[in-house]
Amino acid sequence: MKIIYGNKSFKLDEFLVKPLFAHLSTLSKEGPRESPVWFYWENEHIYIIGTPSSDTFPRRIEENPACAIGIVDLDHTTGKVLHAGFRGEATVEPFDKKIATKLLERYLGPDEEKWDPRFQGLGDSNVLIKFVPETVVVRDQSFVPSM
Repeated sequence: MKIIYGNKSFKLDEFLVKPLFAHLSTLSKEGPRESPVWFYWENEHIYIIGTPSSDTFPRRIEENPACAIGIVDLDHTTGKVLHAGFRGEATVEPFDKKIATKLLERYLGPDEEKWDPRFQGLGDSNVLIKFVPETVVVRDQSFVPSM
């Protein structure tokens, strides 16, 4: 993975442990598509949970694995804008409960019984998207707020 740092930058691994939204961009026959997703970063891969019965991005990745992921940490009150933009390829993998649990705990906490019922007991009707980045652009685009 090639990391391209902007003039101002930040530590990528520290950024990727935060429970931020990622935006997965994929290609379809009708043109590009974007899906907001939760993610988990491990061993220089991004993992995303997919549900083929309701999510269309697993099918799009099977048809064309080239995709991009953008992640932004924004606080408009302080002017903080940290952005990591990934380019690479993804694959649809069998569901892995261990990775999925790590991903969901970041956003929902450690006690699965307290999670929203939609996220409890995920299993083989789900898949994991494994994104392998070729490049990542890391930029601190913070500004001085006017408020």
